[in-house]
Amino acid sequence: MTTFGHLEDTDIDIAIDESEAGERRGMELATRLRLVAAQDPDLAQELVDNLIVALDKAMEGNFRDFLDGDARTAADRVLTQGNSPGRNS
Repeated sequence: MTTFGHLEDTDIDIAIDESEAGERRGMELATRLRLVAAQDPDLAQELVDNLIVALDKAMEGNFRDFLDGDARTAADRVLTQGNSPGRNS
């Protein structure tokens, strides 16, 4: 019997299921945000702030409940500025 080694999920370029595809799209988004941040940090921050507001709206004002640490602090900063449509409705 021939052993070919251990095949890792990262060795496969096809999404195994929908959650895997979503995770890969998230990683792609993070990579793109890093590229923007390298060129224009203010624009990157504005994009992240807008994303936080949109996620909070989509989650009916509960986005921060899924965060902790620095991520929650950042979301609180954005959402308490009165920018969250979910909180102002």
